[in-house]
Amino acid sequence: MFNIKEKNIDLGDGRIITLETGRLARQADGSVLLKFGKTMLLATVVAAKEAKEDTDFMPLSVEYREKYASSGRIPGGFLKREARPSDYEILISRLVDRALRPLFPDDFHAETFVTVNLVSADLDIIPDALAGLAASAALTVSDIPFNGPMAEVRVARINGQFVVNPTASQLKDSDIDLMVGATYENILMVEGEMREVSESDMLEALRVAHSAIKILCRAQVEFAEELGATTKREYCHEVNDPELRKRVWDETYDKCYQVARSLTADKHRREEAFESVIAEFLAQFPEEEEINETLVRKYYHEVHKEAARRLVLDENLRLDGRKPDEIRPIECEIDPLPATHGSALFTRGETQSLTTVTLGTKLDEKIIDDVLNQGTEKFTLHYNFPPFSTGEARPIRGISRREIGHGNLAHRALKNMMPPEEENPYAVRIVSDILESNGSSSMATVCAGTLALMDSGIRLRKPVSGIAMGLITDKDSDKIAILSDILGDEDHLGDMDFKVAGTRDGITATQMDIKVEGLSFEILAKALDQAKKGRLHILDIMNRTISEPRPELKPHAPRIEMLTIPKEMIGALIGPGGKVIQEIQRETGTTIIVEEINGHGDVNIFGENKDAIVAALEWVRKIVAVPEVGQVYRGKVKTIVQFGAFVEILPNKDGLLHISEIDWKKIKTVDEVLKEGDEVEVKLIDIDPKTGKLKLSRKVLLPRPPKEEGGHKRPEDKRH
Repeated sequence: MFNIKEKNIDLGDGRIITLETGRLARQADGSVLLKFGKTMLLATVVAAKEAKEDTDFMPLSVEYREKYASSGRIPGGFLKREARPSDYEILISRLVDRALRPLFPDDFHAETFVTVNLVSADLDIIPDALAGLAASAALTVSDIPFNGPMAEVRVARINGQFVVNPTASQLKDSDIDLMVGATYENILMVEGEMREVSESDMLEALRVAHSAIKILCRAQVEFAEELGATTKREYCHEVNDPELRKRVWDETYDKCYQVARSLTADKHRREEAFESVIAEFLAQFPEEEEINETLVRKYYHEVHKEAARRLVLDENLRLDGRKPDEIRPIECEIDPLPATHGSALFTRGETQSLTTVTLGTKLDEKIIDDVLNQGTEKFTLHYNFPPFSTGEARPIRGISRREIGHGNLAHRALKNMMPPEEENPYAVRIVSDILESNGSSSMATVCAGTLALMDSGIRLRKPVSGIAMGLITDKDSDKIAILSDILGDEDHLGDMDFKVAGTRDGITATQMDIKVEGLSFEILAKALDQAKKGRLHILDIMNRTISEPRPELKPHAPRIEMLTIPKEMIGALIGPGGKVIQEIQRETGTTIIVEEINGHGDVNIFGENKDAIVAALEWVRKIVAVPEVGQVYRGKVKTIVQFGAFVEILPNKDGLLHISEIDWKKIKTVDEVLKEGDEVEVKLIDIDPKTGKLKLSRKVLLPRPPKEEGGHKRPEDKRH
């Protein structure tokens, strides 16, 4: 029934990746089961036979999904089934999409669906890099036109050594974590985070990754040849008119170049000027003459792209009049929103981020319940990109994959500069609302996030800034132009989008998409060097606005006090059914969170004002205090008995004040001196080693009467 074929890939370190086809999902155009240890990924690809009418782009959809059964878990929630994709699944889908998309022929427009399912999971094997390999292998063995293969690997530096596709436990000790996608010849995509590493170290990581990718690409080619799957389907998804194309170029190029040469920094004025050129061209055709406007606009897009690129290559000028390494004007403002815990407005040219910081307790931490990852996240960053930021008239329809991806990049840029947990008890949420966008709003988010954190009083280790780099190459010569702080047009019309974030001392995060073949490491090195200069320039401007985190939180920001208690005192603090801790919270108006961590109790007291926190802190300290012989306590009389009184010296800790220890003089009954509810100072004079019972004394704190002389009281004593 099955015609199963396998290909083993020896990674050279004892690990084997196996690609299998012919057993699962046989009706898909391509299907590959990737096996690596106990981890298995099923990748399928299907493409429509024909393109939809008037489609002039590549309608590619990539879905990465994780099955809970793969790790022996049942989904949470009421339905107990996999629902919408998690942020983690969306991020992996984007990683695969960004590496695959440039490899489809420019004239292939059939709807294509790539689906990668995690069907078996080893908890120590990270599946994200394997997803790209599985998807590429499925396309390579299919008849879908594809200029691959490609592969993705993760490269990490652990204890000074580069490791390809490390385990999850190994990755915890890395200072470089890069995901790289590439063909045998060219790097296509890079994304990752670092702990302030140098540009040269990052380039070395890329070299290590590309060497590993070449092995994976070669194996896919061999697998397709062994299967006899090297022939791709024929297609014709475009209608072309060479005469019309020539006419569009002849009649619009010079006008288009003059618009580009007008060097206006206003994006909308520039768009209107470019549109007027094509509108004038179309207006010359009478209504009765049929003209394919879609085709005209397609050819005009080529004209527009070439004009903008030639301006840079030939005149060293950009659309807004800047030089290649020039950065747009920057304005920074902190505390524009006085009621928030921290806020900043960062404007660079026509890109603007209004960012807020909110501080919360452990109860506000993000709960992670993915297939392979469970726990909480103390620091979160959300990025919002509303349509009005680019002047679009359309409704907001939920959170897009782009918003999740850009927010994740900014999060990775900042997270390693957050203070250590022992110095920051707060859950921290950053929200970046993009109010204007014309290039690199994710890097504006990094800058605004830094400013807002410093405005809030969070002790950020070092400020972080970010910059987006672009590249223009000449297909007919070796001319290149590396662009700093790219516009939206330059991202769309250029050959590279390279985002770099970091401190003065090194890179903390990066994301790169390359759209041309044969980009050398020398060019990447130049881009990184230029990016560093731009990053430092932006940091200098930010530093003039705020150079250090505020010494204190805002007056209206909540406060948290942290306390460590013995493990055995956790129960006493919580009380039966939570009675004790609930009483403290109710009486003081605070929130108290107790966790057992590393053999002791971590207590976090969260309140809106200092007095409430101090009251709760003292209450907790009394509960967990260990009675010490010789200490003086102010206690409350709880019970009167014939032979003395029981006094509560600490919460839920009573001691016996014997009648003989109440006063130096002899008293007949306890209530001559004390009543229930009275507060009294007592000294702990003994603890029974067997029973732990406490013995108290009041009289030792009172002045001792004078001693009798010769067995008779002194005259002055007789008067009493």
